[in-house]
Amino acid sequence: MKKKSNSAPRFKPSHQHQVELLPQSLDELIPSDHIVRLVDKTIDQMNIDKIFATYKGGGTTSYHPRMMLKVIIYSYIQRTYTEELQSRQ
Repeated sequence: MKKKSNSAPRFKPSHQHQVELLPQSLDELIPSDHIVRLVDKTIDQMNIDKIFATYKGGGTTSYHPRMMLKVIIYSYIQRTYTEELQSRQ
């Protein structure tokens, strides 16, 4: 029987507005009308409680579900799919 963890999920830190090797802010590199800004803003406003509730907690850190959702949505908009999906087409 698996032991149920009572600890809250832990997520990897995400610093999307500051990267050491690039300019202090990625805002300088992304045009103000770029679709990635719309995806970012839209996902930030979404209620993702149902997704968040699926994380059990304990173990190693995970990427935050909001960040992962942004990556998936933007990738699909750009028609960039996983290798598994590409091999089925």
